[in-house]
Amino acid sequence: MDVKSQDTQTNTTEQLNSTKLLFDSKPSVSFSVAEAVVKILGDMGVQYAFGVSGGAIAPVWAALHQSPMQVLHFRHEAGAAFAAIEAYFASDRPVMVFTTTGPGITNALTGLLAARWEGAKVILVSASTPASQRGRWAIQETSTYTMPSAGIFTSGQIFDYATTLECSNELPEISQRLALGLAQPGGFIAHLSIPTNIQTSLLKTSLLRVTLSRAIATVSEETIAECVRLLSEGPFAIWVGFGARSAAKEIRQLAEKTGAAVICSPRGKGIFPEDHPQFVGVTGFGGHQSVLKYMQEQRPRRVLVLGTRLGEFTSFWNPTMIPWQGFLHVDIDPEIPGTAYPSAETFAIQSDVKIFLKNLLKNFRENIDPSRIMLPRFQRDVIKPRMTGLVRPELLMNMIQQVIVDGSDAVVMAESGNSFAWVIHLLRFTRPNRYRISNGFGSMGHFVTGVVGAALAQNGKAVAIVGDGAMLMNSEVNTAVKYQVPAVWIVLNDGRYNICQQGMAYLGFSEADATIPQADFVKIAQGMGAEGIRVERESDVQIALEKAIAAKGPFVVDVIIDPTQIPPSESRNQSLMSQVATNY
Repeated sequence: MDVKSQDTQTNTTEQLNSTKLLFDSKPSVSFSVAEAVVKILGDMGVQYAFGVSGGAIAPVWAALHQSPMQVLHFRHEAGAAFAAIEAYFASDRPVMVFTTTGPGITNALTGLLAARWEGAKVILVSASTPASQRGRWAIQETSTYTMPSAGIFTSGQIFDYATTLECSNELPEISQRLALGLAQPGGFIAHLSIPTNIQTSLLKTSLLRVTLSRAIATVSEETIAECVRLLSEGPFAIWVGFGARSAAKEIRQLAEKTGAAVICSPRGKGIFPEDHPQFVGVTGFGGHQSVLKYMQEQRPRRVLVLGTRLGEFTSFWNPTMIPWQGFLHVDIDPEIPGTAYPSAETFAIQSDVKIFLKNLLKNFRENIDPSRIMLPRFQRDVIKPRMTGLVRPELLMNMIQQVIVDGSDAVVMAESGNSFAWVIHLLRFTRPNRYRISNGFGSMGHFVTGVVGAALAQNGKAVAIVGDGAMLMNSEVNTAVKYQVPAVWIVLNDGRYNICQQGMAYLGFSEADATIPQADFVKIAQGMGAEGIRVERESDVQIALEKAIAAKGPFVVDVIIDPTQIPPSESRNQSLMSQVATNY
């Protein structure tokens, strides 16, 4: 691997101040530990607490209801964690998840692992068994006798920071670690486990008041000058990832100033306008052939990578995506550049993407080559409704584009499976922060539940495009009804886990059965107090979407789609074949 690492001694611009922890000389009011923890998290900016109650977490749950936080009681802990992730991205504020002992914690782990992969800021507060009862088979005992402590109650692959609070005197150190973690760039997932008896104990130390501010990583003038030199040597492209979402303005300025072609990762859609003449297309899963055509026919000298790991979902490690003279890779995580393409020359820059681009723009002269503006672009076919047959997913996506993407301000999110294959390939976004997928951890159930957190935190419409398998797995329609959250579910109902069925057939395992009894999601929604409409003909799609987007509360659109339509997921199947996951 040829990785030139720059700014290993990264300069730090403290645009605000360092994280400050202020201590009262002595408690002026008696607080229980549960009340103190809730207050400390509130002072750190937490506005929402998502979770499921239980006897062991009762003191914290009661303290939450006495606090300014909005408490959202969910039907499953994984759903609460997924909703918390999307509330974080909708509000850019840390969120809390609360669970009881035992299965409350383990149920939440899938969502919390997704939060780690997504780069969210989430603090789990859970209950554990008091020391005097450990090893005695307490109800849902949560201790080293019954549960693995490594990774769940200690820092590691799940949690950036995890600990068990055994005494109120430990609160100052724990608060400091939480504050520092929340102030760092990127994600931060923490777990604070509190034995039930400690939750009700009185605070024996001073209560902390926390002021959070972020120190933003930037780069030296020498590194900026070298980047300008390298990018000025010839045509270059910009590869935009989700980690560059705060730098949409600067990316567009750089592209238009230099004439660079722009491509994006599946999570990066909309950060650079997809209708812009310099936008070539989406890479990786569900991506566009126009990108490969560009790399083959107009291969750039270098590619400036902004905020993406270039992992399998984004690149499939396709050697066609390697430019003539390598990558300039900007990321706040110094371990990312060079990992996806270890044989390619990589100039690594550890920096906040927005700050990097601001400095780069100050030093970059206009360098537009008119011949470079003629770029291949993805063209979406216009499909008109047909009078007979089941609904084609392509037609549904065209109508979603017209009614929801272009006709509203709703956030659109796509569930794992065929849903996000169709969305990535066919929907087009022109503004950042209007679109969400989870393609790293890729858990089914992420957005059938996460849509509730997104709609809640942005106080507006959020639309989840999901499969029937995910909708049956872990939805929170009932929760949305309780809080009258304006979430919309558009269900691609084909009576099967179709990405699995189609993928198995592609790989030669034609006898696999992934069918499921076809559910009536409108009846299910109505049984929980939500509205809904069932669509069986293409001519009814538009009016159904218009009703959904106009609804004040939760709404389910149950679309019976044609299961024979093949989504643009061939690249994933080819990747599996290359890993010898085939019966041929």
